[in-house]
Amino acid sequence: MRNYDLDFLKKFSLVILFLMLVTAGLIGLAAWLHRAIPAEVPDAVVQQRLDRIAPAGEVYAGATGAAAQAAASAAEAAAAASQVAYGGTTDGSVIYQNLCAGCHTSGAGGAPTLERAQWDARIAQGDDTLHRHAIEGFTGAAGVMPPRGGNPALSDEQVIAAVDWMIENLK
Repeated sequence: MRNYDLDFLKKFSLVILFLMLVTAGLIGLAAWLHRAIPAEVPDAVVQQRLDRIAPAGEVYAGATGAAAQAAASAAEAAAAASQVAYGGTTDGSVIYQNLCAGCHTSGAGGAPTLERAQWDARIAQGDDTLHRHAIEGFTGAAGVMPPRGGNPALSDEQVIAAVDWMIENLK
């Protein structure tokens, strides 16, 4: 080998060694930054975690618990009353068209359509029972009626008006 070949090999080896040291330094810096800077968690993931660990219910024990339960029920009722659906109208046809028709037109979930034959057994139970089932909800052999038709903002009067309108308009 000639002198200039050895000189080139020395310089080339030094450049390669320098590049290896820079690479190792960058890897070390990246590892340190990875440990030092916390990862950003998207808000959707945080909300999913909070929903997953949220309590499934509440426990009310003793006199204090009964008072807390009554206060929670009153707060829930006040919140529902403050947001009365459909502008507070008691026109049964408006409520039926906007809410009830979704199930009672197609028969979804076992809901009776506006055919008299499907309502005869229900009507025989009396208006109070029909109104109570519509307000509180009902699960029967034929299907499910969610409380207030699935809209908690409906007042009792609105639910009763919708039920009465449906009974008046049976075919």
